[in-house]
Amino acid sequence: MCGIAGVFDPVHNLGNQMPIFEDMLKTLKHRGPSDTGIRIFDHTALIHARLAVMDPENGKQPMTFGQYSIIYNGELYNSEEIKKQLIEKGILFQTNCDTEVVLKAYMYYGIDCLQLFNGIFAFAVYDELQDELFLARDKIGVKPLFYTFINDTFVFGSEIKNLLAHPLVMPQLDNEGIHQLMLLGPGKISGSGVFQNIFELKPAEFLLLSKKGYQKKCYYQLMDQIHHDDLPTTIDTVKRLVTEGIERQLVSDVPLACFLSGGLDSSIISAIASKTYQKMGKQLTTFSVNYLDNERYFTSNKFQPDRDDEYIQLVSEAIQSNHISITLDSNDLIDALYEAVDAKDLPGMADVDGSLLLFCKKVKEHVDVALSGECADEIFGGYPWYRDPSILFQEGFPWAQNIEYRNDLLLEKWQIDGRKYVLDLVNETQIHSHILPCEDFEKRMKQMVNLNLNWFMQTLLDRKDRMSMYSGLEVRVPFCDIHILEYLYHTPWSYKDLNGREKGLLREAMKDLLPERVLERKKNPFPKTHHPLYLKQLRYELSLLLNNENEPIWKILNQDEVQKLMHQETEKNWYGQLMTTPQTIAYFLQINYWLKKYKVRIVE
Repeated sequence: MCGIAGVFDPVHNLGNQMPIFEDMLKTLKHRGPSDTGIRIFDHTALIHARLAVMDPENGKQPMTFGQYSIIYNGELYNSEEIKKQLIEKGILFQTNCDTEVVLKAYMYYGIDCLQLFNGIFAFAVYDELQDELFLARDKIGVKPLFYTFINDTFVFGSEIKNLLAHPLVMPQLDNEGIHQLMLLGPGKISGSGVFQNIFELKPAEFLLLSKKGYQKKCYYQLMDQIHHDDLPTTIDTVKRLVTEGIERQLVSDVPLACFLSGGLDSSIISAIASKTYQKMGKQLTTFSVNYLDNERYFTSNKFQPDRDDEYIQLVSEAIQSNHISITLDSNDLIDALYEAVDAKDLPGMADVDGSLLLFCKKVKEHVDVALSGECADEIFGGYPWYRDPSILFQEGFPWAQNIEYRNDLLLEKWQIDGRKYVLDLVNETQIHSHILPCEDFEKRMKQMVNLNLNWFMQTLLDRKDRMSMYSGLEVRVPFCDIHILEYLYHTPWSYKDLNGREKGLLREAMKDLLPERVLERKKNPFPKTHHPLYLKQLRYELSLLLNNENEPIWKILNQDEVQKLMHQETEKNWYGQLMTTPQTIAYFLQINYWLKKYKVRIVE
């Protein structure tokens, strides 16, 4: 993966703005430590930082052929198939990287090339002859692309910090941004950058800019259809789709490994990857994360019934991987809280973000590419809210039910009808979801899939991209494959819930791969520290804020309400099952740090 950024200004000549573009490039370099490039045209600047994974020698960007130049961040899984089609049409190729395939496909097919692509990407193509800039993002939204308009100037980049490096872009937070932070955070509205006047290209959107103006369109929608396959055929199809999806993502000219938690999803990926590597005479490396003294302080609960260690060992021995366990110290998590904000440019999932950031830093010392198990729960129905009737039929987002609590933490001048605000967003998602007529329960399950795909999964994908790319580590998510998603979307819930188990269909399809205990293991979330000193440290950090009325967070939050977190554990989870009292405090610490570090001006 890489980082891209640029500027399009159809009115002014950009030839004398190299210092601006160099500043923007500096904010990209963590995403692409292998190489960098800037190309300036009269009205367009293209900026690229490269993490070389395929064809390191010949894949330099910006890449130019004729009147077209591209900057690209992503991975095209069907690159060889498209390349073959283009060669048959007389198109010649000079490299072995998918960047050239994307560019040549655009040159030949135009916007229709997007219908051919199976992959994760964000890219920009400049047509020098027509003076047009084309930008697009992948169908699921795995790779990011932010942008803003300031008068005649269009600025874009892989991360918000790339935009803020441009002198015209101001870090401002308005009423809408505050409500996203407090009523939705760490989630956000699709298409929003939370900062005022900063936007994100939505999944499956493209943007075409010229002197005449711009057009933005969605080029793909997930469509429901009748599921014709019987159960045995469905099981075989899922096995094939998942296996092919994982094998496609093992292509790399640099060292590659797998994250392994001992849970179902990462174990499936690691098992298939290891089998493929063994055929090539290689041994797969797997990585796991743990915390110092967790075996001493871990307490089982319904969301996290057991620790990962023994399951990781079972899988690693079964697949014969070279396993490396990385142990994090809880003391490092406080600093990582703030570094995670630097990585994301926004407050995030607190120590869940920070832990992943620290983990990825350590993994990067060994490999450049890793595979991870995100997105299986959204697609196969693995989360508790798919199966718990008390949550399933509640209004709002099932992972963030405590809207009144969130709203009450705001200063009175920012408070709104939080329930209406959230329900309007939920309803909008459901209105735009394509669902064929079906019985009420099946309809509800498909509504849940759409809510998860458009909201919760986007938060996890943002987190994975920013925390990994902050250290220049490319993390691929094989379950986030459009073929898997499309097939599972119309698969009936009775199949997905096979044997009354979460992800029962996936378990059955891949049962020959894994030890029985791993195959039957209940879902566990991303591991976190259970050390009591962590909460104590957080409360100390919070006390420093509470004792200083000039901290910027008190322009948004009610000090008296936040004070209660110093002395009592709240039963109101902030976001999903992972963000409880410690993470709620940590989220507020992140907000305050973000307001100060980014010098955010609050617009009233």
